[in-house]
Amino acid sequence: MEFSIRYNHVGYAPKGPKVFLLACDVADNPLKGMQPWFEVYTERGERVFGASMAEKGACSYTDEFVWEGDFSLLDTPGKYHICVMDAKGNILAESKFFEVSDRLALEQLSLTLKSFYFQRCGVELTPDRAGKWSRPAAHLDDCIEFHPSMARGGTWNAHGGWYDAGDYGKYIVNGGVSLATLLLAAEFADDRPMVSSNADFFDVGSFRSNLLEEIRFELEFFLRMQDEDGGVFFKVSPVRWDGFVSPSQSDALQKRQILGKSTTSTLNFAGALAQAHRVFAKVYPAFAQKCLDAALRAYRWAIENPEVTYPHNTEGSGGYGDERYDDEFFWARAALFREGQKAADADLKDLLLRDMEKCPPDLGMSWRDTQNLGWIALALQSQDMDLQVRARNTLKGVADEIVKLAGEDPYGLSIRKFVWGSNGEIANHALTLFLVDEWFPSATYADCAKRMIDFVYGKNPVNRCFVTGAAWSSPKFPHHRICHSDGIEAPIPGLVVGGINADRQDMHRFPHYPGPQPGFSYTDERCSFASNETAINWNAPLVAALSFCC
Repeated sequence: MEFSIRYNHVGYAPKGPKVFLLACDVADNPLKGMQPWFEVYTERGERVFGASMAEKGACSYTDEFVWEGDFSLLDTPGKYHICVMDAKGNILAESKFFEVSDRLALEQLSLTLKSFYFQRCGVELTPDRAGKWSRPAAHLDDCIEFHPSMARGGTWNAHGGWYDAGDYGKYIVNGGVSLATLLLAAEFADDRPMVSSNADFFDVGSFRSNLLEEIRFELEFFLRMQDEDGGVFFKVSPVRWDGFVSPSQSDALQKRQILGKSTTSTLNFAGALAQAHRVFAKVYPAFAQKCLDAALRAYRWAIENPEVTYPHNTEGSGGYGDERYDDEFFWARAALFREGQKAADADLKDLLLRDMEKCPPDLGMSWRDTQNLGWIALALQSQDMDLQVRARNTLKGVADEIVKLAGEDPYGLSIRKFVWGSNGEIANHALTLFLVDEWFPSATYADCAKRMIDFVYGKNPVNRCFVTGAAWSSPKFPHHRICHSDGIEAPIPGLVVGGINADRQDMHRFPHYPGPQPGFSYTDERCSFASNETAINWNAPLVAALSFCC
């Protein structure tokens, strides 16, 4: 009978929750009715903590029986490992060593933020900042043609921005949600210094200054993607899907193109750029005003073009198809309202009251469902206290539902199905909890959020850390073209892979999943685009959530 300990492979904060799980096959559970016991030991073999474990019960998505151990009272920094025993003292399972340290969250925050630098397109990544992952500039995108479906001549400058995921596309819709999430982190971040756990590179300055630099890099690309009429182009992509080649090799093999102009991309732009105005107003006022002016032009274009669909040609790039526009209108209006704007000669408050009825919040946010960003903007604004109170109370209801769902799940999750990018969804739920905790302080919200972060770092059914370069169990073979074309054995650090995905859309590539159950739908293989690809909209909520842990 095999038992497995599931825990945060990086470690825990001295003052935070420290919870781990013991799991075994539910059909072969030899401990029926018995409580396992666990002990925590130092590197020198000294026993420093011991307690019985609590039953969490059967897990439906793994066919496991699960127990939980809690050693939150252990607050002395150091390196430890866990040993679990049965009632007779027989060892059932042991963990590897992990740390208890107040530096860990900031180290991981610095690492995950740094991943956006490695996703930069069109510029050289220098050795002093990129270490062994430095590379020459490629995909300049400063003179690219329009897709034939646009029936438009000439060229366009779409220089800069982040590569979206494991491919070489650049997308406004996904980039905008990622920007908005990082801008939330910037609103709450202080000037704590960057801390690197990776000897290959080290960024100086504060977390906030590095965060703003990275956000601005993407914002400059966004501004270039706005057409003269205010509408915003949808994406930049190669003509065909690239193989696992480097950016420079891709440049030599095929052309790149700009595609579409849609209502969703334009409103996404408007919401993110309005939010950027607030964040940059004190440090770069001229740039902040430029962002706000662009947001207003975009919103006015969307009012006149309320249902322009996304480009359906997806050859060589992701589709990001969405033909529901209410949530994007809500987000854009709320962000502009927060900045004191009246757009398109309409009273935004009346429209927002309608939006709040049509677009109830979700447990988290995604590129397809952006209404939570509207609710958050209203919760943060101070112009209309009735709207603020209503938004905060509504989001508190969402947080309470997240806590309830997490309490019912053996792994402490509030999601009820593992989908594409489940780690991003989990991080977004954690971010919701941290935000609500700002308005309604409660250890319940913060502790629940931190336990979800533990899942991303190893306390999960596949016993893997889902962030490259973070732990001994981190992905080695992410579905990421740069990582597999740069000639470097170690992948770029700080990338969040999608994680467990019960739909397994990559089965035709013959990945080796560890079991048939939905909870085992992850494998660290390059071919597994369904579970092992990376994406900026999964990194962004983890960056934001970690920023509340420091």
